[in-house]
Formats: sequence, structure tokens, C-alpha cells
Amino acid sequence: MPKFYFHIRTPLELDRDEIGTECASVEEATLQAVRAAREIISEWIKEGSPVDGEVFEIADEQGEVVATVPFASIAQQH
Repeated sequence: MPKFYFHIRTPLELDRDEIGTECASVEEATLQAVRAAREIISEWIKEGSPVDGEVFEIADEQGEVVATVPFASIAQQH
């Protein structure tokens, strides 16, 4: 099963996922990123922190970004 890396890009930096997660497809990896973003956003709301341009960049094993999940798009669904 392929491994995908869920990097978080902020306006100031890129927080790299060095471990990765096995997913059957890019679509499954994207769904996992959406779920994770929802959890992160929920915590930020509790803390009073804003969602300010953060994006999951999902990379494949070769390091190519194969999908992105902007946190703001998830926050708008809440």
C-alpha cells in the first residue's frame, strides 16, 4: 500500500510529516486529511486561534504533492 505524507503549510512555514501514513489511494489520503483538519480546527476554535491560510499538502512517496486540503474550506463546512 502506498504511503502518503501530510505536510501542513502555514503562511510562515512548512511542517513536514516525516512518518507518513499508508492509504489505498490519493482519494483515501484526502479524506484522512479532511478528517484531521476538522479535528485541528475544532481544537483551534476551543483555543480561540484563527484559521489563517493553513493547508494540508499531501505528498506521495516520491515527494510530489498530489492533493491539497485548505483548512479554510473545511472551516466553512462547519
